[in-house]
Amino acid sequence: MSVTAYQQAQQEGQGVVRAVILDAAKSLLIGEGPAALTVRRIAGEAGCSTKVIYTLFGGKDGLCRALWLEGFARFERRLLEVPHDDDPLERLRAGVAAYREYALEEPEYYRLMFQGALSGYIPDEAARDAARRTFRLLVGGVRRCLDEGRLRGGGAAEIADVLWMAMHGAVSLELSGFFDRAEAGHRYRLLWTSVLHPFLVPDERTTP
Repeated sequence: MSVTAYQQAQQEGQGVVRAVILDAAKSLLIGEGPAALTVRRIAGEAGCSTKVIYTLFGGKDGLCRALWLEGFARFERRLLEVPHDDDPLERLRAGVAAYREYALEEPEYYRLMFQGALSGYIPDEAARDAARRTFRLLVGGVRRCLDEGRLRGGGAAEIADVLWMAMHGAVSLELSGFFDRAEAGHRYRLLWTSVLHPFLVPDERTTP
């Protein structure tokens, strides 16, 4: 008799059990759409009882919230892995690259976080604040560049906003299949360097 992912996860603790159930829900969401996100279907996919899902998440709404939070938690961890370069501009560039890398590594989570894959789910304020933490990392990176004279000519939130808009647009098109990986990588760099170009201090403008 084969062992289910849930049974294997039981041996490693509740955190792993939660991850298995969330991955099962994510697979159903991407493969079949929001209608597939029923407690019974998710339990079947994960190989556990419906009682386990109600115990851990309180039902479908709680599970959708957990999917949202899990996506942003993974995103935040990926951004925090960016090396702490002494040059704030290099660190900002590395963070911009990490944004795309996360989207390509976790496309299902990226879609439910930013592209409305969780149809009907409206995050509460606490969930929205968890999402805002990742954006505040970008704002903080821009602010360090401003404080140390690497960027100028705009506020930290303003520059971060336009940079994020550019990154999200490029990544969304790539995930939708409009560009192949190599071409998209080149276009992505060209786009975000163009966005930063007007804000670079004079001696940096030739080396975006």
